[in-house]
Amino acid sequence: MPFALKKHIALAATAAALAWSSAALAGTDMLKLSGAHEVPPVTTSATGTGSITVAADGSVSGSVTTTGVEGTMAHIHMAPGKNMNGPVIVPLTQTSPGVWSVPAGAKLTPEQMQAYAAGHLYVNVHSAQHKGGEIRADLMP
Repeated sequence: MPFALKKHIALAATAAALAWSSAALAGTDMLKLSGAHEVPPVTTSATGTGSITVAADGSVSGSVTTTGVEGTMAHIHMAPGKNMNGPVIVPLTQTSPGVWSVPAGAKLTPEQMQAYAAGHLYVNVHSAQHKGGEIRADLMP
């Protein structure tokens, strides 16, 4: 097989592998937030549901809806590992009472996409009573 053809096949295979791995990271998480998922767990009757989508290019969209909690803020966080807490990477905006939405244009960095692939991102809603977070759900690709 001529060298140029081998090189072309190798480049095509590499491009296909990169496209597949990026697509594998994309996903929509159907979320159920609860105090039991907080770290440490929180005793609360508050709950939440929602959907967060992470596209292959890192674009993030979606929202969560809560009941039984007067949320003061909500975020997507990146933890250093599973069942750990970490810093805010995407602040959510309260779009109506009990509804928190990802702002338009939100996008994860390559490092944050790696954390998403590893299951180290989570969304939580904070309250006056539980400043560190009252309800939480992990984002999983």
